[in-house]
Amino acid sequence: MNWHSMTAAKAAQALKSDAVNGLSNTEAKNRLEKNGSNALKPRDKPSFIVRFFAQFKDFCVIILFVACIVSFATGFIEGNGDFVEPVVILIIVILNAVIGVIQEQKAEKAIEALQKMSAPSASVIRNGKSERIPASTLVPGDVICLESGDMVPADARLIAANSLRVQESALTGESVPCAKEAEIILDENCAQADRKNMIYSSTTVMAGNCKAIVTETGMNTKVGRIANLLAAEEAPQTPLQQRLAKVGKALGIGAVAICAAVFLLGIIRQSGILPSFMLSVSLAVAAIPEGLPAVVTVVLSMGVQRMAKSNAIIRFLPAVETLGAATVICSDKTGTLTQNKMTVTKICSHSGEISAESDVAHKILLYASLCSNAKEIKKGKLSEITGDPTETAIVAAAKSVGIKPDPKNHIRRHETPFSGERKRMSVVCTVEGKNMLIIKGAPDVVLPRCVKYLSANGEMPLTANRKSTIFSQNESMAKKALRVIAVAYRTADSTQDSREEDFVFAGLIGMTDPPRPEAAKAVSVCKRAGITPVMITGDHIATARAIAETIGIADKSTTAMTGVELDKLSDDELKKAVASCRVFARVTPEHKVRIVKAFRARGETVAMTGDGVNDAPALKAADIGCAMGKSGTDVAKNAADMILTDDNFATIVKAVEQGRGIYDNIRKAVHFLLGTNIGEILAVFLASVLGFSSPLLPIQLLWVNLVTDSLPAIALGTEKTEKNIMLRKPLPPSHGFFADGLWLDISLEGAFVGALTLLAHAIGNFFFGGVGGTMAFCTLSFCEISHAINTRSSQSLFKNGVFSNKTMNIAVAVCIALQASVVCIPPLASLFGTLPLNAVQWLVVGVLSSMPLIMGEIGKLFGRNQEY
Repeated sequence: MNWHSMTAAKAAQALKSDAVNGLSNTEAKNRLEKNGSNALKPRDKPSFIVRFFAQFKDFCVIILFVACIVSFATGFIEGNGDFVEPVVILIIVILNAVIGVIQEQKAEKAIEALQKMSAPSASVIRNGKSERIPASTLVPGDVICLESGDMVPADARLIAANSLRVQESALTGESVPCAKEAEIILDENCAQADRKNMIYSSTTVMAGNCKAIVTETGMNTKVGRIANLLAAEEAPQTPLQQRLAKVGKALGIGAVAICAAVFLLGIIRQSGILPSFMLSVSLAVAAIPEGLPAVVTVVLSMGVQRMAKSNAIIRFLPAVETLGAATVICSDKTGTLTQNKMTVTKICSHSGEISAESDVAHKILLYASLCSNAKEIKKGKLSEITGDPTETAIVAAAKSVGIKPDPKNHIRRHETPFSGERKRMSVVCTVEGKNMLIIKGAPDVVLPRCVKYLSANGEMPLTANRKSTIFSQNESMAKKALRVIAVAYRTADSTQDSREEDFVFAGLIGMTDPPRPEAAKAVSVCKRAGITPVMITGDHIATARAIAETIGIADKSTTAMTGVELDKLSDDELKKAVASCRVFARVTPEHKVRIVKAFRARGETVAMTGDGVNDAPALKAADIGCAMGKSGTDVAKNAADMILTDDNFATIVKAVEQGRGIYDNIRKAVHFLLGTNIGEILAVFLASVLGFSSPLLPIQLLWVNLVTDSLPAIALGTEKTEKNIMLRKPLPPSHGFFADGLWLDISLEGAFVGALTLLAHAIGNFFFGGVGGTMAFCTLSFCEISHAINTRSSQSLFKNGVFSNKTMNIAVAVCIALQASVVCIPPLASLFGTLPLNAVQWLVVGVLSSMPLIMGEIGKLFGRNQEY
């Protein structure tokens, strides 16, 4: 239907809706069932079967299948009926594939849960009442209200628009925001880009506000039709996963070379082609950490879930990797470092502070309230004032002295909305039958537009000396950390008057927003962790500095800079200035981008907070963009890597701590997996070189890879963040994943595990009459468990807590029980080629297996691995 070619009233009639009261909840529910969710149809997910067979694309698994086929064929040709080994290998490979699918689904579900938590919402009128609902529940006929910064949730016909400008570049390609009008009616064949009375899903309100009636939802919207044309794309791997994949590939090439050598040595020693082939192939599969990317994904997703519980929603997994390396946190002041509970504490006229009960103060508060979008909402017997914190403080102050705008005598006719660039808002209101243009905003923006001032004796000419006095009052209030708002007025030329000049200055309103109780502590933690906290605000420089000094961001030795001063600096000069500047005041969104780039030019990793439409470029420019969950606009949230659900600076610091912990846990898992794989390779390779029989059968190698590798590796991902983690300096971007001697540790520990396995093999054969293979098998499995426990922390196990990781406790218990079962249960022992062990032999296995843990504790005692 051509909604743009009919009036809003006819559109509402066609949609069987009410442009004033909206739909009833019952009707909305019925329409939702009929039309479906207001969401783009997600790409079809592969079934469990498809996912299962996708696991067999791995090159190593293909080799295993070839080995199985060769083994089956050989057993059939030789007629010995020995199909146990290939069958067990096949079962283990299938089980490994099932675990891979389950891990993928768990990670996917975790991300879906987080996406639901950050899903957009919409302001809708139903049953004549305004309420906020999930955007996915909108239906055709719903009446929605939008403001600057909102993402348009569905295609809609405008009912009313006030200075509305919408960014439609995603749909039309127009780079300039489009001005919208509700009253016009357009030709049926009008191009989409010219439909000024329509707004479309996924576009952005850049300025103004509006009321509109929803015409299309979900896949019926313009963007939904485009979505139907798009091919599904696979999610890219994170940088960390890509690095680890390269490592795995390099290790795989090395492992294949070693396995080829093992195969040739077996042929030379006449061990038989099939046994040598099977041993080399299974060794290759056991050595290559093909499960490493999956483990990384699981560890990341578990960490992200933990962060979500701490009020930090990570929108992209790679952000976790960057969080731990943050060196600078650029934070807004209001609501992030402070409580966002503004309270009016001072009112000044042209001559100084006046009582809130005075006539002039009453006029100041009335005009300020009229030039405000804060609303009082009744909730039963109680009422709540909602809206911008500054405006709610003004309305609350006016209410406290008995001033409350009357809808009949105080009617708003026009609004020129506030923006970060304008730093002011103006409205035309009918006040007791007379049209008045009222402006409120920053004193340094409002006062130059005034030609008179209000006094007890009426309106007087505003001289230069009087302006200087008022500016001095503003400065004095700002030094006391008060936010100062100037209020002025004049008779309006018309109901649409937007000429912001020739005003009568009414007065100044001073209010304060106290620091959050936890802000000072969070700032202190930042500094100890080598992170520089920086305040960036649109407030007066004196106000900003006072708060910054209170919570510890700034001191007497640091500098503060205004946007005007920043404009005078070149990029190179700003790069030098940010080294000592900790407070940036009176800045615009463009300034924020320059500040972020200046810090990054110095090699810093920058986290940046933002909540407005114009903060999106700075959020994108930063290494980590942090949007505010409560006060943030949809645009800011979509540009951010992380959303703070409580708008709290302390949450950013906690998120950095969690990010460091997640990075550490991934490093621990990689440390463990690569070390154990090297141990497996060396044990078999050295036995072949030295002329011994192989200490491990192919089935045993696969078992170790499946059980004692995967379970402890995942358990390491649940390890708690170490207590000293925020006493460490951030890792620079150039810091390699295997830096600080990690490769050496992995190699030495792998060699140690391999040596212990060979020693167990030798002891079993020379002293206990042929149980060397079983002792080597058990020693390798239990060594890996010891190695996993040792890898849990860089600190002593006794400091960290022996049983503090419940998941690791379960993994260890399960691994021990399963390993014991393949030795002690006859049918399983037959399958895995193991022999029963007596108490002494188990004791030897236990002593050898505990050596990695003992040596690790000794190394930690003497300072080895104290920090990654």
